[in-house]
Amino acid sequence: MSDIIQLLPDSVANQIAAGEVVQRPASAVKELLENAIDAGADKIQLIVKDAGKTLIQVIDNGCGMTITDARMCFERHATSKVRKAEDLFAIRTMGFRGEAMASIAAIAQVEMKTKRHEDELGTLIQIEGASFIKQEPVATANGTSISIKNLFYNTPARRNFLKSNPAEMRHIIDEFQRVALAKPHIAFSLHHDGLEVYRLPASAMKQRIVHLFGNNYNERLIPVEEETTIINLKGFIGKPEFAKKTRGEQFFFVNDRFIKDAYLNHAVNKAYQELLSDDNFPLYVLFIDIDPAKIDVNVHPTKTEIKYLDEKSIYAIIHSAVKRSLGRFNISPTIDFNQETGFSNMISHKAPEDIVPPSIAFNPDFNPFGATKTKEAPSFRNESHASMAPSKNWGSLYEISNHQVPEQVSIDLGHHKDDQFEPVQKQFMQIHHRYIVSQIKSGVMIIDQQAAHERILYERFLLHLDDRKGASQQSLFPQTVTLSPNDYELAKSLLDDIKSFGFEVREFGKNTLVIEGIPVDLGSANINETQLFEHLIEGFKNSQQELKLDRRDALARSMAKNSAIKGGTALSQQEMNTLIEELFACKTPNFSISGKPVIQTIALTEIAQKFDK
Repeated sequence: MSDIIQLLPDSVANQIAAGEVVQRPASAVKELLENAIDAGADKIQLIVKDAGKTLIQVIDNGCGMTITDARMCFERHATSKVRKAEDLFAIRTMGFRGEAMASIAAIAQVEMKTKRHEDELGTLIQIEGASFIKQEPVATANGTSISIKNLFYNTPARRNFLKSNPAEMRHIIDEFQRVALAKPHIAFSLHHDGLEVYRLPASAMKQRIVHLFGNNYNERLIPVEEETTIINLKGFIGKPEFAKKTRGEQFFFVNDRFIKDAYLNHAVNKAYQELLSDDNFPLYVLFIDIDPAKIDVNVHPTKTEIKYLDEKSIYAIIHSAVKRSLGRFNISPTIDFNQETGFSNMISHKAPEDIVPPSIAFNPDFNPFGATKTKEAPSFRNESHASMAPSKNWGSLYEISNHQVPEQVSIDLGHHKDDQFEPVQKQFMQIHHRYIVSQIKSGVMIIDQQAAHERILYERFLLHLDDRKGASQQSLFPQTVTLSPNDYELAKSLLDDIKSFGFEVREFGKNTLVIEGIPVDLGSANINETQLFEHLIEGFKNSQQELKLDRRDALARSMAKNSAIKGGTALSQQEMNTLIEELFACKTPNFSISGKPVIQTIALTEIAQKFDK
């Protein structure tokens, strides 16, 4: 039998490695930006077309490369950051594996221009599918410019798996934000299809956060700083009132490298435990500086996972530092254990000789059964207070017993004829402005008004998405809403479906939309169009991330949750009647869009047991 094991050609090996390193255009963006940082650049430009499918170009003013280095950087396992095995435990650079450029060159058409500051001419290299096409001297600026064209052109199956342009652009923006946050002293810019998305000057960390996410973040940030023998921690956390339903704005950096770590994330969330509900997530941008010998970054090709030598201590330090910052800035309540306050209300500030015991005055001749009062009894509180004689209008106290309560509006259950839910006297009432109660043959029916309205709107919005006939009510004063670049790309991809609900929305400048009309269903409510639209986008992201729903279902769910009446809203009899009629006209009236019950019944036998009958 002949030998069957053989070495793979470099071109095939590089394409296999590319499957791990370059999963989408955003992966190539991350690798090129990190290489530009390692080159010592203080100004980096990112240019993309068609969300990176047609072009990804990174231009930096770093150290540049010699002719030999320019050629060698496309070889597999060729790197300038690691010389020996011990160097893996002292890594301070962003890259070190030496696989990125070889992997990218295997699945794209690459053109690189590079020049060192001390050289007169630079080098031009063109590669297609791991094959060198051209290498020649060229006049170019100091630094390096790398262009990646037609990503996955020779692997069409991978290219077909790419998402839409807005979806891929959101991933690129995510990677850009992570790199820009890690290096605030470097100036960055991002252009997409000829339009400027970001222009970030070199600045302090707080200004970088504000430039990336918006001016309104300036008042949301709380500084965190802690120095220990294990780690040095610094950064910013968000105030609890600005927490969101998604985890999008949570960043951990270890030695300026973005990481994903659920264990450390839990340490931050636990510090907010008494300030936020379980479905809200705070903003944080935290930097951990640690000895490279105590961590291992060579865990995953994307370098977003790290192993720590003393993980529990790092958890405790992060938790206590965040908790202390929340208390220091009066976000969470603090206790002064040095002061005993148990008897503070019993201590008088008067001198003992100034304290006079209270006196009580009374009339010994007072006869309550006498025909007339000879003298009015003094009040126990103060003689200057009004007389405690009975009121002449005491008879009006009994008028309430003769007051007739108006008959309540009855429930019309429509086509729903289940005897279990059919009211006996067709009367209902609202309790605590949260629940609607009605008497039925078997006992009592209780309806959660918010869950019921969410179910009604959810099915209605799904219908609008199918027939594209959502009615719109024009706004008297159109409202503008400015989103983050990431949310703006998401909103653009959803505009057609959002208009199906009845919104009239159009693009208006950089990252800005104009809302000219809202759905008729919401016209009678006191609604802030801008907040509603922002919450709609936020809820959509949450539904897709947590519940893995398809786009249309996630959008209808988000719209219903943000448009429904909330618990604590008082309803008139007619409003309750309409709500119940529409609920029982739904396909699944018994369950909310979260899968929880909308209707609960209490049987007469269960009520009797409460009274031991």
